[in-house]
Amino acid sequence: MSNTKDSGLMTFSGHLNVFRKMFARILCVIIVLAIIIFCFKKETFSILLAPHNYDFCTFQWIESFLNKFGWDFHFKEYHIPLISTELSSQFMTHITVSCLLATLLSSPYILFELFKYISPALYESEKKYSYIVAGIIYLLFVIGLLMSYFIIFPISFQFLATYQVDQEVVSTITLDSYVSTFTTLTFMMGIIFQLPVFAFVLGKMGFIDANTLRQYRAYAFVIIMIIAAIITPPDLFTLVMVTVPIYGLYELSILVLKKWVKPDIDTIPDSANEVADATIKE
Repeated sequence: MSNTKDSGLMTFSGHLNVFRKMFARILCVIIVLAIIIFCFKKETFSILLAPHNYDFCTFQWIESFLNKFGWDFHFKEYHIPLISTELSSQFMTHITVSCLLATLLSSPYILFELFKYISPALYESEKKYSYIVAGIIYLLFVIGLLMSYFIIFPISFQFLATYQVDQEVVSTITLDSYVSTFTTLTFMMGIIFQLPVFAFVLGKMGFIDANTLRQYRAYAFVIIMIIAAIITPPDLFTLVMVTVPIYGLYELSILVLKKWVKPDIDTIPDSANEVADATIKE
């Protein structure tokens, strides 16, 4: 133990103590932000509930865009009330939303604290590299959140909430269902937008390369269209709006692998080698 201390290395208990302090700082920031957001209830829920209105800005942009090309298109006006079926539902939803938004807004600080925690174990070159990777991950995640908020969720809600199997069946959406669907779909889009990062990591591990993704480009496009068709209404325009950005991420993954990942034949699995050999022969 004395050798460990004399060599300047931190003991396990020391690492645990540093991690505990870091976690306490992160928790304090999240709690403070959650309290502030909780106090701005009207502003918070006006933003959160805006996508469920028929006059949401996305619908206005789509109508204006199509009208410029001579297509007199207008979304059908609808009014879907949100209800609360439990006594404490609205209060607990208010707390949940405040905590989730506080965590999201404090994510840059969380990344800073995590990087500061692991930076002593990194070389200078690795630190610069980590800054770039962390920035790209955060940027892609934010873009995914924005796409969900402005495109995926409002269009999906408009279709699902107004869909009727019979005129006698009226849709009434609970607040819990709305918030749960919103957060799940938004978080899922944030993860989907990490596709170039996942491709980069898998490429570094030797599982895939640019040639492999090119080989299965057509299959990927079909899969992406199927996923887009599931999460969007049966409408060609919205299908294209969702498919194009996600497929763009697939093409971006190919560029990332081509530029920054050089395949090593010795580390690529047999299946990937067979694909590479077939590509070379072609």
